[in-house]
Amino acid sequence: MLDISTAAFWIAVAQIILIDILLGGDNAVVIALACRKLPEEQRKKGIFWGVVGAIGLRVVLIFFALQLLAVPWLKIVGALLLFWIGVKLLLPEEDAHGDVAASTTLAGAIKTIIVADAVMSLDNVIAVAGAANGSMLLVVFGILVSIPIVVWGSQLVLKLMDRYPIVITAGGALLGWIGGGMIVTDPALPTDLLAGIPYAKTIAAILGAVLVVAIGKWLAARATPPAAVELTDSSKG
Repeated sequence: MLDISTAAFWIAVAQIILIDILLGGDNAVVIALACRKLPEEQRKKGIFWGVVGAIGLRVVLIFFALQLLAVPWLKIVGALLLFWIGVKLLLPEEDAHGDVAASTTLAGAIKTIIVADAVMSLDNVIAVAGAANGSMLLVVFGILVSIPIVVWGSQLVLKLMDRYPIVITAGGALLGWIGGGMIVTDPALPTDLLAGIPYAKTIAAILGAVLVVAIGKWLAARATPPAAVELTDSSKG
């Protein structure tokens, strides 16, 4: 359990906030789409209660995730999922929000927000649970701090991510860092396995970050259409 007066606690809080910003931007878009057909006077209510419901559900999911991470081998599975999530963060994505239904009723909009958030939040839940180091206080505190950032600042963050790709790379590296640290703390591993290696968890975290960024960049390069190459070839002809 982390002590709120320690630097480790606040570093973990910063990690959770960054995770929520990087992986929660889509949730803010979903909220806007779900409420777009509501009357003007009901939109703020729809956004407020939708966010409250979605955040409450996420806290419950993370609580169960924290319990599951104490089961042998599940930290390793969770770490591998984080590696994949980090790699996907570095890949070009198509817009997937076109199928979000807008509701004409307040209750319908709130339901849409909560259901969509539950479906979209698997990556967020796993990442936050890994960063929290078993502390439910840390989970709740980090999410509460990140709510206004995600809801009101997501568009700014998305613009920064578009303009400065290093922000996305840093996010992928963070997920790899958390995943690498999770692997070496899995209860299934013998306690003396890494006893002779100084800073074993830090080394594993660094390797996880490097692995995610390297694989993500490699796959992103392969996924980029070879338009420039085709243009060069045609100009030679």
